[in-house]
Amino acid sequence: MGTKGRGVTLNRVVLITGASSGIGRACAKRLAAESDLVYGTSRHPKEEANDPGVRLLAMDVNSDESVTAAIEQIMQVEGHIDVVVNNAGFGIAGAVEDTSIEEAKALFETNFFGMLRVCRAVLPVMRVAHQGIIVNISSLGGRIGLPYQGLYSATKFAIEGMTEALRMEVRAFGVRVTMIEPGDFRTGFTANRRYVVGAKEDPAYKRSFERTIKVAEKDEQSGSSPEQIARLLVKILGHRSPRVRYSVGGISQRGAAVLKGFLPSRIFEWALMKYYKVM
Repeated sequence: MGTKGRGVTLNRVVLITGASSGIGRACAKRLAAESDLVYGTSRHPKEEANDPGVRLLAMDVNSDESVTAAIEQIMQVEGHIDVVVNNAGFGIAGAVEDTSIEEAKALFETNFFGMLRVCRAVLPVMRVAHQGIIVNISSLGGRIGLPYQGLYSATKFAIEGMTEALRMEVRAFGVRVTMIEPGDFRTGFTANRRYVVGAKEDPAYKRSFERTIKVAEKDEQSGSSPEQIARLLVKILGHRSPRVRYSVGGISQRGAAVLKGFLPSRIFEWALMKYYKVM
């Protein structure tokens, strides 16, 4: 909930992108229950169910005009924005070779450039107020390149690099930047995953692709509730100096990200391929 203190307002105004389902919705509901003033965004808010305490706004993160309009709408009502959770995004599966440039561009447009648009739009507000926190939702796939989800991982690797740099650049303005790296969670991500055109038919990769995606889907469907991420978010917002990244998920997934830094690359790669049944 909002608390008094240096750079923190009594009632925090929170903006969460992609708040109509999954992680974004869980975070919005949780923060609303904490008495924060929560604005969630969706491309089609009139078609979504309103959760108590969550105000849904129209925002397409692929549009400069849409992002700017949503930020201005919040500022006109509240006069400040204290927290931004950049969550909007989607996944796509298929071999890197099969992924067209158009498909890759569309993925980066939403997952990376959409996040960049929101950061650029809200940072002037936070710099003037000399306070605020931006929480970028990355992925453990931003630490480990996932087979047959290589372009999705690429967008998350890009988010990791941008977040690391941004938090250093804006620290002098009293703005904090951090990221959450979820592993596999039970959300609509599995059902909504898009597939590269022809990914399921390419004879060169078909059998390996099917085995790997089956493992990924099983992990997602047996994963934890996104409420776990929402609880972590509440804790992060309570820190005056949050860490650069917070990994959340099963111990094996979080452990894999750590082991990558210690194991010889060939051994780690072999273990990952064996786990996902790539071979």
